[in-house]
Amino acid sequence: MGIQALPVTIEVHLTNGLPRLSIVGLPETAVKESQDRVRSALINSQFEFPLQRVTINLAPADLPKEGGRFDLAIALGILAASRQIPSDDLSHYEFVGELALNGDLRPVRGVLPMALEARDAQRQVVVPYDNATEASMVSGASILPVKHLLDFCLHLQNITPIIPYCTEHTPDSATVYHIADLSDVRGQYHAKRALEVAAAGGHNLLMMGPPGTGKTMLASRMPGILPPMAENEALETATVASIAVGGFDADLWGIRPFRAPHHTASGVALVGGGSHPRPGEISRAHNGILFLDELPEFDKRVLEVLREPMESGYIIISRAAHQAEFPANFQLVAAMNPCPCGYRGDSNNRCQCNPQQVNRYRSKISGPLLDRIDLHIEVPNLPRAELRQDRTSESSADVRARVIAAREIQIQRCGKQNSLLSSKDIDSHCRLKENDERLLDTAIEQLGLSARAWYRILKVARTIADLSNSENIQTSHLTEAITYRRLERKKI
Repeated sequence: MGIQALPVTIEVHLTNGLPRLSIVGLPETAVKESQDRVRSALINSQFEFPLQRVTINLAPADLPKEGGRFDLAIALGILAASRQIPSDDLSHYEFVGELALNGDLRPVRGVLPMALEARDAQRQVVVPYDNATEASMVSGASILPVKHLLDFCLHLQNITPIIPYCTEHTPDSATVYHIADLSDVRGQYHAKRALEVAAAGGHNLLMMGPPGTGKTMLASRMPGILPPMAENEALETATVASIAVGGFDADLWGIRPFRAPHHTASGVALVGGGSHPRPGEISRAHNGILFLDELPEFDKRVLEVLREPMESGYIIISRAAHQAEFPANFQLVAAMNPCPCGYRGDSNNRCQCNPQQVNRYRSKISGPLLDRIDLHIEVPNLPRAELRQDRTSESSADVRARVIAAREIQIQRCGKQNSLLSSKDIDSHCRLKENDERLLDTAIEQLGLSARAWYRILKVARTIADLSNSENIQTSHLTEAITYRRLERKKI
């Protein structure tokens, strides 16, 4: 349910009558089909399938059950009820796994949140061998990897004990981060600076410029300058990936996600959904980057669904029978062209768009959404001479060191990054001098900014001050923060 693993108790009752197996407790088709898989797995594992009436209850009865993850527990319940294995110690375990017809265990989705709940319940969790690495991401959990149904039966009878699975997980940042290095981008020093500010404070960023100026290249370098993930952040991100389509990749443990959905993606693809809600792209980007290229090409209704999770950091998907909550604390990085043809402002005067076409194109991004993006920058075309210059620019590692130092200042000051500051935090930590207050008031009036934009300018100024290791916000910090709002609606 969301990213929570709710406990399901398997009850098995054998009674006299015509041989029959029935499963109750709101099972869906895949669960109902488990009776055939379980019967074949037991027979092929040299067990006897009871020639009696077998009733299996999946409790609680009002919770919908889906998938083949109940196969192992059902098979063991039948064996225990027919006294083919001892049943005294079964209450010390949690079971998950899909059975093949020969008794092998196949991996399932969502093992990581199950391992979390099993650890909190102080029980060992029995998982398919292919899920063991994923389950072992939970520190303190006792994981028993099983390849075949007989393996656990031998373990239960102390014939061949299963050794708990244990492995260490360290993100290979050298491999992941250095593939796309910021030093590969020539020129665009203003954009690189904005990227650094956005990474240091966790701010949302919008880049506008003609095709081929490096917007996508810059965005792809963003994960390489973000600070490393804390253990709880890595676990949250891995939990979302565990229940999502495609599952969790252990090689990406501790690596901040970078999600870049195509502009034809639907609202459900972005926020999640389905009859049994699954996380969407914004949840897959939890604690990482959500990159939306060609922002105005997205359906306007699709973009509007981003507004609420951008503020709250989570998304609630409601259905008639239940609702699911998924984390969505993502950092939005977006890119767009200045006009439909893409060449407005180009030095070669190639743009053929009239002002009405330009306004219609840019108005696809609503004011409330633009208001929630902290930094707006232009990424212009560079002269060919500047591109040919062989100047060495800063690497991602150099920028990342400054970002980490700024984040540490923020955490020590108020326990969170600047983009998450509340209004009370802003009043306490973003105070301005009298002259700077008048400067900000003038900018707010001339740009036609909202109260939300006023707060966001102060947050960005606080981040710039942290990058300079300054205790207070100076005039230079505030003016730089104001320059990042040049694409406001009044100016468009």
